[in-house]
Amino acid sequence: MGSTRGDGAQAPHDTEEAQEAGVAQCSLCRGTGWVSRRVAVTHPDFGQVFPCRCREQELRERSIDHLHRYSNLGPLKRMTFDSIELSDGSPDQGSQPGLTEAIEAGRAFAEEPQGWLVLTGPSGSGKTHLAAAIANRCIDNGRTLFFTHVSDLLDHLRATFSPDSAVSYDDIFQQIRDVPILVLDDLGHQGSATWAQEKLFQVINHRFNAELPTIVTLRGKLSQLDEGMRSRLSSNRLSRIYSLGSDTDSSFHDFGGLTTETRNRLTFENFDTTGMNAGPYQRESLKAFKTAAQNYSADPDGWLLLLGPNGCGKTHLAVAIVNERLAKGQGAIFAFVPALLDHLRAAFAPDSRITYDERFEAIKLSPFLVLDDLGAQSSTPWAEEKLLQLIVHRHNGRLPTVITANEDVFSLPVTSRLSDNQVVQKIRINAPDYRFGQGRERPKGRSGRS
Repeated sequence: MGSTRGDGAQAPHDTEEAQEAGVAQCSLCRGTGWVSRRVAVTHPDFGQVFPCRCREQELRERSIDHLHRYSNLGPLKRMTFDSIELSDGSPDQGSQPGLTEAIEAGRAFAEEPQGWLVLTGPSGSGKTHLAAAIANRCIDNGRTLFFTHVSDLLDHLRATFSPDSAVSYDDIFQQIRDVPILVLDDLGHQGSATWAQEKLFQVINHRFNAELPTIVTLRGKLSQLDEGMRSRLSSNRLSRIYSLGSDTDSSFHDFGGLTTETRNRLTFENFDTTGMNAGPYQRESLKAFKTAAQNYSADPDGWLLLLGPNGCGKTHLAVAIVNERLAKGQGAIFAFVPALLDHLRAAFAPDSRITYDERFEAIKLSPFLVLDDLGAQSSTPWAEEKLLQLIVHRHNGRLPTVITANEDVFSLPVTSRLSDNQVVQKIRINAPDYRFGQGRERPKGRSGRS
């Protein structure tokens, strides 16, 4: 009567087309995808057909594909537990204290989602990677999940107030509140607007009261949150908290080949205010230039824009400010702008160990950033868009930033941000290249930058 399954099922008929085409058939259903069960005539399953095991596998794969599309993971679909590295020596990831323990907790959560996982730590410590790995394993297990960056979530909620919005605010908000498993990535950097704080607390409080499985990543410490959210996330009854990476933010990341030897040489003490080939007025300008940079380094507030021709000492003073910050145990990023854009492009490579979003967010939200030689990058739409996003974000948050450039920078789309006197302190200098004497040819390329 045809092939049977272990449960007494048999294939109702053969597929002649498959036989003629020489296609390999399932030994149970012979390519039909359905089986019947060998039961008594009086059994309720008599005469009924059921999905074959091969059909069930196909349906499961389709279901997982649907869950991935619903999850909003996007490019993070490739993040797995196996792709997490405890240390790879890159500027994005150093040694990861606490990561091993957090991975084991994440594996257990993915198999049986219960309670909350709260992952804290500095940028590049692996929080988003681990959260995505947990999410992907949950989906492989057939569980419904939604992954969202907190800032993106708030943007989507705001967009629903537009008259031409295709979805309602209530639909999105209810989806986030009630989804079986929710991942909130990068909580705490959504800004201090009352509306944003209120919406996030409503989501967190609802899921806390309903004890819905939730994963939260937080850059920094829980102490930075307001009391309401902090009390929910630190609940001994519901939450397990894992701190990844160092508790201090004393790391230094360089994008542009700034060696330790160069950094040790470019200090305030070694800044030459006499200026080779400089006149008296230019020497006074160099002294004022140095004083302004020293004052800013003592208490960085807002932006410092260092303007001047190549060789006048802009990069020297920017690095000197970084050195002062590192001496105080504080973190910083130094980025030669063309090299920074190359670094961001590299994140799109299939073998990249950190996503573009992780890299860009780490730079956008760095506690201190130097953008060296802004305007020296190739002017492509993509480059202009990324720089605009970076500068607008840091300008809106008034995040400490040092920018070196020449006067041509005011032809870029970011002119209005650089001209904001309430945030930006502009220091101009007109001095010759004091590193090279008369009759000596200036080297080409990066070594010839100021």
